[in-house]
Amino acid sequence: MGRAHCAQVSAARALPPQEGPSWFQRLILPGLAFKAVVIGGGYATGRELAEFFLPSGPRGGLAGMVLAMIIWSVVCAVTFRLARVWHSLDYRTFFDRLLGPFAILFELSYYPYIVLILSVFGAAAGALGSAMFGWPAIAGTLCLVGGIALFTTFGNASVERLFKWVSILLYATYGIFLVLALFRFGALIPARFAAPVPTDGWAMGGVTYAAYNVVGAVVILPVMRHIRTDREAVAAGFLAGPLAMLPAIIFFVCMCAFYPEIRNQTLPSDFMLRQMQLPWFHWTFQLMIFAALLECGTGSVHAVNERIASSRRRRGAADLSKLARLAIAGGMLVGSVFLADRFGLVTLIARGYRTLGYVMLVLYVVPVMTFGIWQLRRESRKIRIH
Repeated sequence: MGRAHCAQVSAARALPPQEGPSWFQRLILPGLAFKAVVIGGGYATGRELAEFFLPSGPRGGLAGMVLAMIIWSVVCAVTFRLARVWHSLDYRTFFDRLLGPFAILFELSYYPYIVLILSVFGAAAGALGSAMFGWPAIAGTLCLVGGIALFTTFGNASVERLFKWVSILLYATYGIFLVLALFRFGALIPARFAAPVPTDGWAMGGVTYAAYNVVGAVVILPVMRHIRTDREAVAAGFLAGPLAMLPAIIFFVCMCAFYPEIRNQTLPSDFMLRQMQLPWFHWTFQLMIFAALLECGTGSVHAVNERIASSRRRRGAADLSKLARLAIAGGMLVGSVFLADRFGLVTLIARGYRTLGYVMLVLYVVPVMTFGIWQLRRESRKIRIH
């Protein structure tokens, strides 16, 4: 039976891909979805970049970001390839194969992770509302909560459209930001990179930042249903790193014009936009940040919905209704709003993210890069033999 199964697998892989999903859905959408989960409030506002990379100075920080990007690409490529081998389109089935009886440890760490990042997004949305409109912080947070609940209610198609259109807005906005920043204060950047600043800790910053964010590779597994071949899975994985990190590198280089004082800014983005003195672009950028918070929060909550839906399908139960998806999203978001209002953006990032980075390194990155690669090599040997 084993040889027959392998022969069937080999024959299936030898067939040309059937018409269906576009090249965008197969190669680019996974990277955009990964970017959507990664970008969040701390990335889009620059707070994470100030926390993890600026302590190593401009040059050290940039080296740490390149290291994080490489880690993302490699881990995404291995994860996407394993997802095809294991037929895993949600994080639960993936970790059942990766960790076996210890998969519950990921579940126990993932839910606090979701609550934490939603809290960060809520705090960032609250800070945006306060900075732009003078609202109380809770008002901006509630606007974000409503948006996340709306998009997660309608399932995969709604979430994927959000990823696509927000990505267009995001890359266009960061491109304009780079041009304007270079024009307004670009002359300050070379001097900051040339200054003899210690680069201590750049590797640890890159590894920690990559570790707690790379879990996005399993969060976005539902979009893997579009991928038809193993080569596409690996290519999409390698593209995910640059697609996710390019906007951050652009933003970091521009941030360095105001190094080191920008390290202490709660919203580095708001600080830099005020230096530009262009109100129209200030509003555009803040809109982009809110959209980034929306897609990231939506992607994270949607992963939980898909995990529950997949479990129900395996038991032969009906799929999740729109009302059930809304109820699950609402329950997660309410608790996160409380944390956002209680602790604030800077504290949540500084205290929570590092701890989660170490947990994800142990439960995900190390197993997938050891046991996962061993599984792929074993699979390849079976195919060659049969």
